[in-house]
Amino acid sequence: MRVKVNERYREFPEGVRVGDVRQALKPDADVLIRNGFPTTEEVVLQEGDEVVLIRRGEVPSREELEALLVARHTPGVHERVKHACVGVAGLGGLGSQVAVALARTGVGRLVLADFDVVEPSNLNRQQYFVDQIGLPKVEALAETLRRITPYVRLDLHRVRLTPENIPEIFRECRVLVEAFDRADQKAMLVETALGRLPETRIVAASGLAGYGPADAIRTHRVGERLFVVGDLESEARPGVGLMAPRVGVAAHMQANLALRILLGEEG
Repeated sequence: MRVKVNERYREFPEGVRVGDVRQALKPDADVLIRNGFPTTEEVVLQEGDEVVLIRRGEVPSREELEALLVARHTPGVHERVKHACVGVAGLGGLGSQVAVALARTGVGRLVLADFDVVEPSNLNRQQYFVDQIGLPKVEALAETLRRITPYVRLDLHRVRLTPENIPEIFRECRVLVEAFDRADQKAMLVETALGRLPETRIVAASGLAGYGPADAIRTHRVGERLFVVGDLESEARPGVGLMAPRVGVAAHMQANLALRILLGEEG
């Protein structure tokens, strides 16, 4: 019977239990995970099960680390997303959080584009730190992502995106996440991507300002290749700012939708 243990397939007899595998391969493991969920020693394993054995506080080898980073994933997801490519246009409140979520999910390649630098007013909702103020956002975010996982490939573009450079920058992306602030920039990116990137799905956002009900933020399908996340009403304006909770809800809905597209569940 074949069981995957810490990303390596091994042969075991029928009826083997999680505790037997632990004793044979990592007796000091005190975190036991089967098929993405914590388990106990008494559970009997089945053909094709995936088991992860972890010792709390132990720094794993590089060979083990990738398996341990995705130990709580739904089985089969990592193998399908590790070769995927997703683009993120704009690395502010939406884009920085989308990139972090996708890196943690194990997406193998991220194409990140933003011309701006980190400044203090970004820190209320964006994935940057005080000691990164003044750094280009592409560099600051890359630093953070590499601390999260060494396995993500980052293509960094410190440029202002235009109809002329968008097709080349994002040409290999299965999904392109629109994460701009201004409506005219959003429209430009969506129109360019729909017209010039025929194999790419676009995940945009509209309506996420303020602190209104989070459940008003929805996913809307607009045509064959375009999705829009938001309430479609709450724009940022004087008296209505951008707040971390609502921006975060929208960003993680965008990231989840990108994942679903990569897995063939949408679009």
